[in-house]
Amino acid sequence: MDFINDRFMIDSEVGVRLYKDVTAKLPIIDYHCHLDAKEIYENKNFENITQLWLAGDHYKWRAMRANGIAEKYITGDATPEEKFKAYAETVEAAFGNPLYHWTHLELSQYFSCNEMLSSDNWQEIMRHCNGLISGDDFKPRNLISRSNVEVICTTDAPLDTLEYHRRLQQDPSFTTRVLPTFRPDDIFTEDSQAFCRFIDKLALATGQSIRSFNDFAIAMAQRIEVFHEVGCRISDHGPVSIAYLAADAETINTLFSQKCRGMLLSERETVQLNSAMLVMLAKEYKQRGWAMQVHFGAIRNNNGKMHAQLGINTGFDSIADQHHLASGLNRLLDAMAQNSGLPKTIIYNLNASYNDIVATTIANFQSADDGVKSPMQFGSGWWFNDTRRGMENQLNSLADQGLLMHFVGMLTDSRSLVSYPRHDYFRRILCNLIGSWVDRGEIPDDERILTRMVKNICHDNAVNYFRF
Repeated sequence: MDFINDRFMIDSEVGVRLYKDVTAKLPIIDYHCHLDAKEIYENKNFENITQLWLAGDHYKWRAMRANGIAEKYITGDATPEEKFKAYAETVEAAFGNPLYHWTHLELSQYFSCNEMLSSDNWQEIMRHCNGLISGDDFKPRNLISRSNVEVICTTDAPLDTLEYHRRLQQDPSFTTRVLPTFRPDDIFTEDSQAFCRFIDKLALATGQSIRSFNDFAIAMAQRIEVFHEVGCRISDHGPVSIAYLAADAETINTLFSQKCRGMLLSERETVQLNSAMLVMLAKEYKQRGWAMQVHFGAIRNNNGKMHAQLGINTGFDSIADQHHLASGLNRLLDAMAQNSGLPKTIIYNLNASYNDIVATTIANFQSADDGVKSPMQFGSGWWFNDTRRGMENQLNSLADQGLLMHFVGMLTDSRSLVSYPRHDYFRRILCNLIGSWVDRGEIPDDERILTRMVKNICHDNAVNYFRF
């Protein structure tokens, strides 16, 4: 029997049934990823499996470094063959790491290859993959279509022109919707000089004179409206920690003006200004029916030497901790609600020890106001938690404290066009978890309810929640 089969990752008979009969063929709503709309639009072939598989994949790079592979064979000038061989050697050591499963799910789904990649067969597998990769099936758009993806939401800076999103939407030959996501990291930078440069560019892009916090709010609303017109229905924020400090309008305006002049704000002042900006943005999202995503808890670029050499997003990030998360998160959401501006919100936690804090906090702010069930969402296991253990922990915390039936499900959070098997991985884990509850007699084997549950989580809830 092939390693990847209908029972892979599933030891419950009910789980196998739910996976095979319900979830396996469902379309994908990839509502958060880091794909490039330009790359999708231009639709160029990849040169080889190494370019498709290893370029930009910091998950694989971290594993290769742990396997003692020299940087030359990871991000350096080694040949594609040398890099692929180095990764194959790493796969042999990756039992227990989700990379082992992802690797073989991708080989099976895209290349119809059911061999286990190793240092013995890497040349044979590379030849097989490279023999296919020059065909039309491996162009970006066809990889997406073959993955059964209905919607892709990229991650885009506030001043992005969205040119390639517009071009894709005007091309009737490609039916997958590629929509932007509003990610305003630039305004939350602690670097006052970078903040000044952003404000200057914002003023130029909007034709607004920005002299006050109110001017800034008007200009940001204009950019949000531009995104909305191109189909954006989601924002995304990536703070290291979540904190909230209130301040009056005069204080906020003063802090904004100081930062615009390049002055360094204190830690307290930074939290006050950031709190005001986030509450202001949340109300704009609420007015347009958007969902707001918050991915928190990543401490980035920790290896200063390698950051200087390779830049960001190269595999030197880790899980952060923070004091007073429960207070900060509750106060932030409450401030948005008090401002009549708490949008549908998805909170992604990177530190699994905080799962129950997040799950119990979002329960404080559930309501029927947005016309969807569970407008406050505890997001899927993220980054270092998109493992079997991490996903099961998140699913159990959500089920403990809320209603798993209304969960909006999985996302790729990836820069790779062949990462969609992560949805399949999640679906197997979900079906097995629910099936195990049935096996233990904790829930009934009610086919109607179980079918609705897994179909909701894997597809339908996202459609109803985001309203693309």
